[in-house]
Amino acid sequence: MDWDEDVWRGRDAVRAQAWTDAYDVLARADVQRPLDTPDVELFAEAADMLGRCDDAVGLLRRAYTAYAEAGTVGAALRCAYWLCKALAWGGDFAQSGAWLARARRLAATEPDCPECAYLLMLEAELHFRAGEPEQMLDTARRLGEAVASRADADLAAGTAMTLGLALVSNGQVAAGLAELDEAMVAVADGGPTARCTGMIYCVVIGTCQDLQELRRAQEWSEALAEWCAAQPDFTGAYRGLCRVHRVALLQLGGAWPDAVREARLACTQLTAGYGGQVAGGAFYQLAELHRLRGDFTEAEQAYRDTLHHGWDAQPGLALLWLTRGRVEAATAAIRRALAETAEPLRRARLLPAAVEILLAEGEAGAREAARAADELEDIAAFHRAAALRAMAGQAQGAVRLAGGAAGQALPPLREAGRIWRELDVPYEAARVEVAIGLACRALGDEDSAGWELDAARQVFERLGAVPDIERTERLTVGAEYRHPTLSPRELEVVRLIARGHTNHAIATELVLSEKTVARHVSNIFGKLDVTSRTAAAAYAFEHGLVQRDTPA
Repeated sequence: MDWDEDVWRGRDAVRAQAWTDAYDVLARADVQRPLDTPDVELFAEAADMLGRCDDAVGLLRRAYTAYAEAGTVGAALRCAYWLCKALAWGGDFAQSGAWLARARRLAATEPDCPECAYLLMLEAELHFRAGEPEQMLDTARRLGEAVASRADADLAAGTAMTLGLALVSNGQVAAGLAELDEAMVAVADGGPTARCTGMIYCVVIGTCQDLQELRRAQEWSEALAEWCAAQPDFTGAYRGLCRVHRVALLQLGGAWPDAVREARLACTQLTAGYGGQVAGGAFYQLAELHRLRGDFTEAEQAYRDTLHHGWDAQPGLALLWLTRGRVEAATAAIRRALAETAEPLRRARLLPAAVEILLAEGEAGAREAARAADELEDIAAFHRAAALRAMAGQAQGAVRLAGGAAGQALPPLREAGRIWRELDVPYEAARVEVAIGLACRALGDEDSAGWELDAARQVFERLGAVPDIERTERLTVGAEYRHPTLSPRELEVVRLIARGHTNHAIATELVLSEKTVARHVSNIFGKLDVTSRTAAAAYAFEHGLVQRDTPA
């Protein structure tokens, strides 16, 4: 085929975002005769979008060198930006830094070149990675001043993204979100290149998730899904990272089978040699889904993979240990995670789990749980995101319920449930319903408790949340069966004794104090005329209060 025709076909394929066709045609043309430098750039973008990291790096080096030798400094700096990004995605941070230094020397020869701003974007990103928000904001402001109105679309959109992330990192959330929305408007207009579009989607959605701005994250995630669907052979690192963000939102929305499928695809993509440094996030999301579905062996392996790729597995791993009865391990892990986390929004990610785990420790952890709930409430009041308010109300309700103040627990729990339903987060809404049911039961309103627990159980069954289904069934069975001498609460306790639960574990399960559980156990022994837990368990099995094949 004619070389010129191949080049034109390759350019058309890039414009159509048909990345495989673009790569194949431009590769064939390049073998026949070396491509012109602008076409090498297009070839590099196609390689990047296909996840061919090594090819993209080689082509960007070639384009940079050619532009630099020709004195086309602006284009060379643009190539340097994407080259440094590609090297970093591949984990080659030293080489990325070396190329940035080389690009800075080139920029010094033409300091008024508009594309010098690309290097400021890289500098701001380095400050972000180093945990230097003030320096990042200073660099981002200089970037905004340097970008001229005639800047190319990638640079303009990237500047809004960088400034938005810097403002958010410095606590200026409203201003930061406005800048991020500006970047997304530029993306929606179709001006930036595909790799820039993918980058901006990932940064914006990830930031919204960190801020618990779920409505905004869901809106942009839907737009991202449509954009990805239009180019099915987009398999680059940003596609993998975008999948990680999408998995979290699918999980919250209750689409767990879809979330599992996307999580597995993200794990595969991000461990294929391009984007490995964020693969831990994909494995963590997969682990969380396994944990919620009761696939504990798979969850443990996915948490191990999370750690293997350099990510912390908390709070999910601590919650898994709690579910499996390892309360001491869970409390030690969540305390360690909180001790080494200072940034408020990062702590907000840990605090709901901390409340749940510390309450399971009994009276020893109750005060600490109350402090964690208060801290979460303060963070929610400052940032005002709806999801944070729901998390805080849920935590306050759990603390009050565990402390015997069921009446005071109901208002924050009902408000939390309302918010979760408005945000369309069914699992958390159902967990709140369970807590409301237990509060109603503690107040003597057994019929309302049964309705709340049954409604929660139906949601758990639809989601496939096996551990929650089992727990809800244990909590409701006492209300459905009347023993001639044991109260409904004593029936719950004796069933848990038969399953091998300690007083401490029973207190955690039923949201009671250990002293209250001990009193119930004493009453059970007296009413059943037994003197040991083993004898009480035997009575439960013999009289059909619990099935012998019920899992412990």
